[in-house]
Amino acid sequence: MTVRVRIAPSPTGNLHIGTARTAVFNWLFARHEGGTFIIRVEDTDQARSRPEYTQNIKDGLAWLGMQWDEGPYFQSERLHLYKQAVQTLLDQGYAYRCYTTEDELNQLRESQKARNQAPRYDNRHRNLTPEEEKAFEAEGRKPVIRFKIDDNRQIIWNDQIRGTLTWEGSDLGGDMVIARASSREDLGQPLYNLAVVVDDMDMKISHVIRGEDHIANTAKQILLYEALGGSIPEFAHTPLILNEQGQKLSKRDNVTAISDFYKMGFVPEAMANYMTLLGWTPPDSTEELFTLEEAAKHFSLDRVSKSAAKFDWSKLDWINSQYIHKIEPQRLVEMLAPFWQEAGYKVDLENNRPWLEQVSALIAPSLTRLTDAVEQTKVFFQTDIEFKEEAVSQLQQDGVKSVIEKISEAIKQQDQFTEEEAKQLIKTVTKEQGVKKGLVMKSLRAALTGDVKGHDLMQSWLLLNQKGLDRVRLEKALATINN
Repeated sequence: MTVRVRIAPSPTGNLHIGTARTAVFNWLFARHEGGTFIIRVEDTDQARSRPEYTQNIKDGLAWLGMQWDEGPYFQSERLHLYKQAVQTLLDQGYAYRCYTTEDELNQLRESQKARNQAPRYDNRHRNLTPEEEKAFEAEGRKPVIRFKIDDNRQIIWNDQIRGTLTWEGSDLGGDMVIARASSREDLGQPLYNLAVVVDDMDMKISHVIRGEDHIANTAKQILLYEALGGSIPEFAHTPLILNEQGQKLSKRDNVTAISDFYKMGFVPEAMANYMTLLGWTPPDSTEELFTLEEAAKHFSLDRVSKSAAKFDWSKLDWINSQYIHKIEPQRLVEMLAPFWQEAGYKVDLENNRPWLEQVSALIAPSLTRLTDAVEQTKVFFQTDIEFKEEAVSQLQQDGVKSVIEKISEAIKQQDQFTEEEAKQLIKTVTKEQGVKKGLVMKSLRAALTGDVKGHDLMQSWLLLNQKGLDRVRLEKALATINN
């Protein structure tokens, strides 16, 4: 079998993490089987579909590292295929025009609700005569096209993740609407279940890998495949993603879109890695860090869990930190630049790259998210800083003033320092002032950064020295001591 899979998002919103995780599983399966990964944009809902959402979806998949082999195809450009299918179903007696009004449907629902019955259409227009149809049209009623569902039919399929699944026709809510028409001659605007079946048949999709919330749709779609004479693909329904409280992930969790994760400072490799683990277990269950390409070598649907996957922020943060710590400064500075710029820092990659790369290399080991860099590097970008209370206390200790004065004088006499020269200056000042090295180092940190803790002091000093900021900081520290 030639494996062909697809991801079919609707461009009515940004790329959702659930859709992205489904895309990851489809991509991994395609790559493992040497198959084809297709993007199909389901944009038949013209009122809500937006081109910016389509772009967000494509950008999100590309950001995660999933290149598609075909597409994107757009359902809005394939309406003729759906209308052909509707006509075929009408001609063969599998579908019919239904003229039930919205008021009548509401009355039916209220009646069923009063009797504690599940809502379902009662198929009242399944066998209308041509005369009855003309009478309804004369009233100005607009039909929908309904597909006949046999209540006595049992739909059974072997799900690649969940095993044998059985669905009763009587549980599918009555004859289903497959298109909305504006007149008898109009075959209507196709709805999801029809369009997806026609597309999967036309694109020769071999495996449909999607969320478990589509299981009921699968039962309906199998009936449509049969009626249209199509080959039924293999189905695999992935588990839902839940939040830490065990509820379905939603906007309340602030993690609905992949673009949100970018803004929160997650790197694409970490996101892709983490989503792979949301429902799939590698053969070596202790292995947690791997690329999509590495995961594809071992991916199989039988290792996808039936149980819901719980979203764990701590785990994602840890994975993200592991990837950041391995990123070379040359690439890391490119990734940090947008966050620095958004914070208002002056970032000139063209003319100031070496210094920015040094800053990136210094802070990389302490980053969990890229956004952490804003706070951790403000001491290098801001001319003026505030001294924390602990720093002020340190600067006011006995002997500190003369230490800072000596270092300040030395800096004025020599613009740029090497690390060895800076270390020698500290050694000289420590000896001349007759104080402990710890006092000098801690006081110098307080004077340069306004804090008593932080990144490597010598590297921080050299970075500040290259910008002439060490002079400014030491002068302010002396002013603080004198006050």
